[in-house]
Amino acid sequence: MATTATNCLQLAGATVSTHRRTSISCKKKSDKIAFKETKEGFVDYDRGLHEVSTKISGLRKDNIATRYRVRVAGNRFQKDWTVSEVADLVLSLDLSDDIDGLLNRWIGRFARKNFPYLIKELTQRGSIEHCNRVFRWMKLQRNYCARNDIYNMMIRLHARHNRTDHARGLFFEMQEWRCKPDVETYNALINAHGRAGQWRWALNIMDDMLRAAVCTLHFSSLVIFIDCREYLSTVLAWEPLGFVLIPPSRYTYNNLINACGSSGNWKEALSVCKKMTDNGVGPDLVTHNIILSAFKSGAQYLKALSYFELMKGTHIRPDTTTLNIVIHCLVKLQQYDKAIDIFNSMREKKSECTPDVVTFTSIIHLYSVCGQVENCEAAFNMMLAEGLKPNIISYNALIGAYAACGMDNEALLVFNKIKKNGFRPDVVSYTSLLNAYGRSQKPQKAREIFNMMKKNKLKPNLVSYNSLIDAYGSSGFLTDAIEVLREMEQDGIQPNVVSICILLTACGRCSRKVKIDTILTAAKMRGIKLNTVAYNSAIGSYMNVGEYDKAIDLYKSMTKKKIKTDSVTYTVLISGCCKMSKYGEALSFMEEMMHLKLPLSKEVYSSVICAYSKQGQIEEAESTFDLMKSSGCYPDVVTYTSMLDAYNAAGNWEKAYALFDEMEASDIKLDTIACAALMRSFNKGGQPGRVLSLAQSMREKEIPFTDTIFFEMVSACSILQDWRTAVDMIKYIEPSLPLISSGCLNQLLHALGKSGKIETMLKLFFKMLASGIDVNLNTYSILLKNLLSSGNWRKYLEVLQWMEDAGIHPSNEMFHDISSFSQKCCGHENASVIKERLESLKRKSEDQISTSRPGPGPAAAEVQPLRFCED
Repeated sequence: MATTATNCLQLAGATVSTHRRTSISCKKKSDKIAFKETKEGFVDYDRGLHEVSTKISGLRKDNIATRYRVRVAGNRFQKDWTVSEVADLVLSLDLSDDIDGLLNRWIGRFARKNFPYLIKELTQRGSIEHCNRVFRWMKLQRNYCARNDIYNMMIRLHARHNRTDHARGLFFEMQEWRCKPDVETYNALINAHGRAGQWRWALNIMDDMLRAAVCTLHFSSLVIFIDCREYLSTVLAWEPLGFVLIPPSRYTYNNLINACGSSGNWKEALSVCKKMTDNGVGPDLVTHNIILSAFKSGAQYLKALSYFELMKGTHIRPDTTTLNIVIHCLVKLQQYDKAIDIFNSMREKKSECTPDVVTFTSIIHLYSVCGQVENCEAAFNMMLAEGLKPNIISYNALIGAYAACGMDNEALLVFNKIKKNGFRPDVVSYTSLLNAYGRSQKPQKAREIFNMMKKNKLKPNLVSYNSLIDAYGSSGFLTDAIEVLREMEQDGIQPNVVSICILLTACGRCSRKVKIDTILTAAKMRGIKLNTVAYNSAIGSYMNVGEYDKAIDLYKSMTKKKIKTDSVTYTVLISGCCKMSKYGEALSFMEEMMHLKLPLSKEVYSSVICAYSKQGQIEEAESTFDLMKSSGCYPDVVTYTSMLDAYNAAGNWEKAYALFDEMEASDIKLDTIACAALMRSFNKGGQPGRVLSLAQSMREKEIPFTDTIFFEMVSACSILQDWRTAVDMIKYIEPSLPLISSGCLNQLLHALGKSGKIETMLKLFFKMLASGIDVNLNTYSILLKNLLSSGNWRKYLEVLQWMEDAGIHPSNEMFHDISSFSQKCCGHENASVIKERLESLKRKSEDQISTSRPGPGPAAAEVQPLRFCED
C-alpha cells in the first residue's frame, strides 16, 4: 500500500523522498557512440559538384539482445544495415514496392532505440508518404513503445506539408497510446495550424495547453493508508494544490504569434505578444520579426516601419530577415530610394546583415514596379555573382519584370533557365510567361502556354484565367476573351471584378457598344459588385465608343451607390468629353474634381488645356499650365503639345517658339505629334528653316516620321525653294509610301514640278502607282500643269491617255489648256498633231461615258460635251 501512495504522489508531480535510493543507468557506453552523428563529404572537381551528409550508425547486430542475435544468425536475408542506410533504401523504393518487407530484413529493428533516429532521418528528407509507411510498420512491431519525440517529428512533418487534419489526428493518437503531449507537441501542432492559416485553432490549442498545464488536486476527502506517517501528514496538509507541468515557452508564443500574423490578423498577434510579456517571457529577435511580418501580411506598412523604429531603441540588433521585411514595406509605400539605401548598406563590407536571395528578389521586384528592366537584370546577375542560388520566386520576379514590358523573348529565356537549373515551373511562372505574350499582342502564344500549364498537371488559378482574358481582349479578340470566361466557370473558378474590368476595357478597345451592356448585366447576375476600378473601366469604354449619355448615367449611378470616385474617374470623364468636343462639360468635371481636392494628373491638365484652347480661352489655358507647374506636376510632352496647339490656334507664334525653347531646357523628349505641332508653328510663323533643322534632329533621335511631318517639310521646302532637300525627301518617303496620304504626295509632286524636276516628279508618280496608291484626278491635274509649264506637250498627251486607261475622265479644263498651248507655242504642224490626238481622246471618252450612262434623266443631263478651242 505504501508503494501505491508513492506512485500516486509521483503522478501528481510531488517530490517523494525515500530512505532507500537506487541508481539505475539505462544507457550503455556504446549507445552514445552508436548514435553519434558523423559527417561524410563528396566532391567532384570535374563536374563542380559537392555534397555533405550526416550519417548515423545506430545499434547494430552486436548491440541487440542475445535472443535476437541467435534468431538472425545464419539467415542470409537479414542485413546488418545502419540507420542511414535503411533510410536511403526506403526512400529509393516506390510507394507501390514492398517497404515492409525491406524493413523486416533489417536486424536493427530489434532495438527500439533505433526507431526515433530512423524517423528523424526520414522526416528530415521530407518524404511524408514514406514516413507514414515506416511509422505504420513501426507500430506493428512487438518491441515498439510510443514516444513523444517520434510523434512530435511526425506532427512537424505533416505541418510542413500543410496536412493539418493528419497532424491533429496524430495528436489524439499519441494520447490513446498513453503518450502525454509535452511542450514540443503543442508547439508542433500550433505551427501546423499557423501554416494553414487557422489562427483560431492555434489560439484554442494554446488554451488547451494552459488548461493541461495546471493540475489541481483536492485531497480534503482523500484517505490513503500509508505505513509512513510522514507521507500521510503531508497529504492531509494539502488542501488545493496546483502543479505546472507544461509551461509555454518563447517558441510556443512565437508560433502562436506567427499563426495570427501569417493570416493578416496583426491585432491578435500584438495581443498575444502582450500576453507573452505579461507572463514574463520576453520577446527576442524572432518575435520582432514575426510581428513585422504580421504587419506586412496585414498591409500595415506604416505600422511596420514605426515598429522597426521602436525596435531600434532596444538592444536587439536586426538581422537580414528584419531588413528584408522593411524593404518590402518601403516598396509597397513607393519609397524606393530608402529601400535602395538599405540594400546598399547591407552590401557594405562591415555590414552584419548581408543580403540573401529574398533581398535580391525584393530589389528585382522594386525595379520591376519602376519599369527599369535593365536594373532587374543587373540585380539578378549581382545575386549570381555573389554566389547565391536563385529560387523559383527569384526567377518568377524576373519573368514578371519582362512580362510587364511585353518582352516575351527574354521572359521565355528565363522560363527555360528554370527547367535547366533543376526547378519545376509553378503556376506563377506559367502565368507570368502567359502575361508576357499577352502584353506583346500574341494571344495564340498565350493560349499555348495556358494549355502547357494544364498538360503539366498544374491547375490554373484566377490570375491565370484573367491574364488569358486580357491577352485576347487587348488584341481585339473579344469573342475569344468571353469564351475563356465561360471556360473559367466550367472549371469551377468564379470570375471576380478584375475579370469584369478586363472585359469592359476590351469592349472599349473593340468599340463594341452592345457587349458593354451584356458584360455589366452578366456581372449583376453573378453577384459581382462593381468597385471604383470597374466603374472607371465601364465609363472609359462608353466614352471610347461615343456613348456619352450612358457614361454619365454610370457616373451618376456610381455616386448614388456611394462608391467613391477617384482621380481616374474624372480623368476618364474629362478626356472622353474632350474627344467628343464637349469642352464645357470637361471644364465642369475639372471644377468638381478640384472641389473634391483630388490630385490632378498630367492627362487632366492636358485635356483641360486642350478644352480651353478649343474654346479660344488662351489665358485660361496659360493659367492652367502655370498651375500645373506650380503644383509640382511637371508637364510632359503631351501637355506641351496641347499648349503648342493652343498657341497655333491663336496665332501666337512667338509664344510657341518660347515654349519650344522651354521644352529643350527641360530636356523634354519630343515625339512625332509634338514635332508636327512645332513644324506647323515654324511654317506659319515664317521660320521654315527651323522645320528642316527639326527634321534633321528627328532623324538623329530616331523619332518616326508621319504624313503630317512630311507635309510640313514639303511646305518648308516650297517656301525656301530648297528643291535639293525636296528631292532628298523621296528616299525617306519611299519605304512608307503606301501610308502617306495623297495630299502630301500631291504637294511633293507640285514642289518637284515647280522646281523643274520633271523626271523626278514622274519617277515619284510611277512609284506611287507601283505601291498601289489610289491616284485621283487632283494628282493627274498636278502632273499635267507641270508638264505643260515645262513645254512637254507629248508627255501631256501621254498622261491624258493614262487617265483614260485608268478610267478617269479628263476635265474640260485639261483639254482646253493643251488646246490653247498648241495654238500659241507649238507651231502649225505640232498643233495639227495635238488636235488629232485630242479628237481621238474625245471620241474614246464619249464612248466610255455613253456606255456608263444609265439613261436619260438628271444624272445624264449633268454630263456636258467636251469643247476644244479652235481659235
